[in-house]
Amino acid sequence: MYRNERARCELLAEYLVENNATVRSAARHFNVSKSTVHKDITGQLKTVNPALYRMAKKVLEVNKSERHLRGGEATRMKYLGRKKVI
Repeated sequence: MYRNERARCELLAEYLVENNATVRSAARHFNVSKSTVHKDITGQLKTVNPALYRMAKKVLEVNKSERHLRGGEATRMKYLGRKKVI
């Protein structure tokens, strides 16, 4: 699908930065695992494109700082959909 892993890691990082996306949403968009997205961005991108790495790293740090909020919202929405059965 991709010419090589270098091209994939740059595509993933560009998507992450342009869309302020999460690792999961990027993985879903490119049909790869979230482990692949994380490995490509934190591992390979640093040597392939250091400037893009720094931008992507900022997005990852913001996402990490907000993850407890996202998780709480997902749980709230999950239980709002259920009705209390007596």
